[in-house]
Amino acid sequence: MDTVLHVAGVNRAGSDAEVERGNLDAAASLAAAVRETGRPVDVVYANSIQAQLDNAYGRGKSAAAALLSQAVAASGGRFADLLLPNLFGEHGRPGYNSFVATFAHEVAAGRRPTVTGDREVPLLHAQRAAAELIGSIGRTERRTVAGEPRGISEVLGLLEQTHALYATRGEVPPLPGKFEVDLFNTYRAAAFPQMWPLTPQVHADPRGELFETLRSHGGTGQAFVSTTRPGQSRGDHYHLNKVERFFIVRGEAEISLRRLLHDDVVTFRLSGERPSFVDMPTLWVHAIRNVGDDDLVTMFWADQLLDPESPDQYAEKVHRP
Repeated sequence: MDTVLHVAGVNRAGSDAEVERGNLDAAASLAAAVRETGRPVDVVYANSIQAQLDNAYGRGKSAAAALLSQAVAASGGRFADLLLPNLFGEHGRPGYNSFVATFAHEVAAGRRPTVTGDREVPLLHAQRAAAELIGSIGRTERRTVAGEPRGISEVLGLLEQTHALYATRGEVPPLPGKFEVDLFNTYRAAAFPQMWPLTPQVHADPRGELFETLRSHGGTGQAFVSTTRPGQSRGDHYHLNKVERFFIVRGEAEISLRRLLHDDVVTFRLSGERPSFVDMPTLWVHAIRNVGDDDLVTMFWADQLLDPESPDQYAEKVHRP
């Protein structure tokens, strides 16, 4: 064991005393393990900005940091203490510890939550927090990780704007910055799989049919069309940030998705006879297979141009062996 990333904690319990004690007990167990190794061990601690406040959670996190710092120093290791702001991201638990997760879940379900006690809150996407923790491996430091200051009602407004555009016709909302992309991906996770697939309005005349595949309010995107032979598949990978759409133009397709670190597979059957599309949520492994007798024609769209140096594409099978 060279480095431990300590992210465990207690933020909800039967009483304030249990919250405070729970965080200290978790740290005490790790501190004892560090001492028992008899050699240097580095620890990166996912602390909270609330450690600077006099509440049960803050006191517990602060005391835990002090305990870990002493144990790591005694072992000759390095201790990184990162004070994280309010975290949000895909598959956050609604009605628990993040108003963003609660709002995303409620808005995606077509409900209208209300805001009480509106204020500005520093927000950080969970993937950014993970990157900060990993980046502190091997360092001795104590620092506060900056969040994006956003009003609670502002976040709700962005989610409602997203829902109004996206849920009925798949229209991608304005994504002017990284925060908006992260919030959009959080909403998409809350809306998946119940809102898919969507079917566009088809305009027909004697010449044939015309339908819109995607409309984006700003941003830089990339679209392309592929053909897939009968029985062949594409994909078996996942993305961390990319917004991606699969639009079936002709043929018969089966789109399969599996949430990362989970076993259940979600499957959609789509046909060019009734053009429709599914968007791939971040952190879901996905693949598309031609299940028809003729070539499958698919239009793919992504919100970003492909960067060969950083493609945001990670290989993994949807169906595990």
